[in-house]
Amino acid sequence: MTPQILDRTVPGSQIGNPTGAYPIFDATGSTIAPRRWNTAGSPLIYPSEHFSTALLEKLVHGSGRLQPNQHFIQLTFPKGLSYEVFSPPALPGWDEMPATVSKAFGERWYGERRSAILIVPIGVARLYRNILVNPAHPDSRAIEASLLQPVFWDRWLFAA
Repeated sequence: MTPQILDRTVPGSQIGNPTGAYPIFDATGSTIAPRRWNTAGSPLIYPSEHFSTALLEKLVHGSGRLQPNQHFIQLTFPKGLSYEVFSPPALPGWDEMPATVSKAFGERWYGERRSAILIVPIGVARLYRNILVNPAHPDSRAIEASLLQPVFWDRWLFAA
């Protein structure tokens, strides 16, 4: 993959607990509980392209339980930011569990600091994407976050 430069601004969404141990737009949680694309040694931030897919990710990683005090921020990935788009055919096994193939890929991308963001498919909804942020990349400081807004969990999400 070759890094490219965004020719427009791109939106994103991140959900978290503003009174929790870590800020919403922070990679610390990914060092404690690494996910598909990182290890404890390669901290990443996992926003989604859309609020709905950020909500889906919270439901998946919360095992379907409501997490208290959830808020979201809208992110702006500015024009001129470096990025890469992951191509699933280029990495067979990226979606297997355990996620050793994708973790190795993400750790290498993090360490090489080729781009500020990496756009990857969401494992549970592959048509949609997460926008991984490498906080060690100097361009990541250009990403802007909105003010916090509360997440309202609709009861229909949990109706039997």
